[in-house]
Amino acid sequence: MNFFSADVRGFRGLKTFSPQRTQGITGERTLKIESVPETLPALEGKLDASGKHFAIVVSRFNAFITERLLLSACDGLIRTGARKQDIDIVRVPGAFEIPLAARTLAATGKYDALICIGCLLRGDTAHYDVIVNEVTRGIGQSAQETGVPHAFGVLTCDTLEQAIDRAGLKMGNKGFEAALAAVEMVSLTAGIRGQGSGGSERGSGLRASGSGVKQKPIFPSRSARPRNDKGAAKKGR
Repeated sequence: MNFFSADVRGFRGLKTFSPQRTQGITGERTLKIESVPETLPALEGKLDASGKHFAIVVSRFNAFITERLLLSACDGLIRTGARKQDIDIVRVPGAFEIPLAARTLAATGKYDALICIGCLLRGDTAHYDVIVNEVTRGIGQSAQETGVPHAFGVLTCDTLEQAIDRAGLKMGNKGFEAALAAVEMVSLTAGIRGQGSGGSERGSGLRASGSGVKQKPIFPSRSARPRNDKGAAKKGR
């Protein structure tokens, strides 16, 4: 009996051991992989922030990194159609305070989605692990209990170099990515609720991923890409 049932071009000459090999049988079988259907019906949100309201909760701790994430998050929202007056920025002392601020903002009912931005760098003690766990749990719990999408833009890095790479250099900008995730989740959650109440896909802001309609990729503007000017960042919160 083979692991896979369908042959795929390019793999026909590759050999792999059959399950019976572990039982002492020395036979070999050709690797076969089950092909995935080209179109599977799925619902996805649209990258359209027009008419939506967003709040960005950003930590002042490690501002050298978080300000770059904030800049790109705002850029991502504006590029997808949000207006500047529909974006509120709330600053908190450190990453540990992000969940409470986010929960309070979500409870007001004013915002369609929240973006949480912070930067945690590993130190010599267990403080890093404690904060990371609490921040992650708190943001996720706030989103689940309020029903308001929370985009996770908190960097959890071992070194300053890793954080810099993720704030606009080699690994892109996680603030920009969090903004796009927030915009898409606003559309997706609204569409799911609309379908649950008898609404249609057309009026829900959803699109079927198998429909052949592709969204154009959105990239950060040049002004949102910071220079590689390493500064002193703090470890911990």
